[in-house]
Amino acid sequence: QLQLVESGGGLVQAGGSLRLLCEISGAFLTHTGHCLAWFRQPPVKEREGVATIEVAGTPNYARSMKGRLKIYKDHDKKVLYLEMNSLQPGDTAMYYCAADPLWTAGCPMDHEEYSAWGQGTQVIVSS
Repeated sequence: QLQLVESGGGLVQAGGSLRLLCEISGAFLTHTGHCLAWFRQPPVKEREGVATIEVAGTPNYARSMKGRLKIYKDHDKKVLYLEMNSLQPGDTAMYYCAADPLWTAGCPMDHEEYSAWGQGTQVIVSS
């Protein structure tokens, strides 16, 4: 059974950086079709897409955060990463890793399209 475990969150000052990690269990990354994604959910707000990465490694970023993010994966280590720079208090949220095996390209930014989720890692950006 696929398990996703996030880490790397924490408290950071505005302007700082963080690298989030998502450990992916099993053989999920060997699937010929899959999407991996990062979502976030700020307090009292809906979950929103942050970044996705296709099986071939093509990234896609939320327009509001483009230029401050890098999503990538390491198949050998079975880890998905999200590097975030120039963090602002508005980036404070619980960040979730998500996965779904049914896509080969055009990974969606809609959380309803993902079947597997991690427990989340908290990011707090202080001003």
